[in-house]
Amino acid sequence: MSERLINILITSFPKIIIPGLAKTIPLTVVSFALALCIAIIVALVQFAHIKILKELARFYIWIVRGTPLLVQLFVVFYGLPGLGIMIPAFPAAILVFSFNEGAYAAETIRAALESVPRGQMEAGYSIGMSYIQIIRRIILPQALRTAFPPLSNEIIAMVKDTSLAANITVTEMFMSTQRIVARTYEPLALYIEVALIYLLFSTVLTKLQHAGEQRLNKMY
Repeated sequence: MSERLINILITSFPKIIIPGLAKTIPLTVVSFALALCIAIIVALVQFAHIKILKELARFYIWIVRGTPLLVQLFVVFYGLPGLGIMIPAFPAAILVFSFNEGAYAAETIRAALESVPRGQMEAGYSIGMSYIQIIRRIILPQALRTAFPPLSNEIIAMVKDTSLAANITVTEMFMSTQRIVARTYEPLALYIEVALIYLLFSTVLTKLQHAGEQRLNKMY
């Protein structure tokens, strides 16, 4: 490894990790928080077996899971302006990631809701609780405990998927790396460097996941 390459890696590190902290992490956190809200609503609609709403929820999940995330990004950012709808790059990425992840997380939460024994509902009704109270106080807490590990895996996957936002001009870690590569002509070393930074972020989230699981195990 030449001295020039070492200097490039050292000087590029802050230029890569700062966009990671300023764009990649906020994009992941905000998108996943919104996705979780969408997922809970969609999962509860399916769990309640309200026919029309359930069919709409299934249609949403079918469309989102059946089309590539990259295509969804292009439709929103490059396609909607043809209809006069202009959305800046970062909000467009949040919108797409939220709705995309919401569909996958909805299925995770739906399965977790259905894993709660039906006797829990009957027990709630027997002590005079309403349907909403049973869902909020009994069913949903148990379901979220079951769904926590797969949802944690999904947020880790989302950190890596945010690299696709570079395709709609969001200046996150991957786009920053591409710009440095274009100036220095050192693709191998720089792409390995950004891969290690993604690995670092994913490792931190994995540690948080394990800590969260241990805390939940103590609570329940």
